Amino acid sequence: MIFSIFPGGDLIEAGIRDLSRGVESPQALLVAIGMPRLKRLGVDVPDHSFAFPELQLYRLLSQSEPDGAHGRYNALIRRLVSFERAVECAS
Repeated sequence: MIFSIFPGGDLIEAGIRDLSRGVESPQALLVAIGMPRLKRLGVDVPDHSFAFPELQLYRLLSQSEPDGAHGRYNALIRRLVSFERAVECAS
């Protein structure tokens, strides 16, 4: 799959790469959040060990930008959903 043709594809591609290397990054956590739907859409997502990726993502964003974590979290989720919808429409 060519991720770059879809909105948010850069984040998803980076997240998959980080997940496969065991890196806990915002992108990896975002992919972990979307894993069930991404797998249903045919995206090859590596397994992860994040128990609560939503909480981990928010905590990670809060560490670097406490006042903007909520807005950044929502923006990342919107990009994930945009990617999922675009892949779904292309199928």
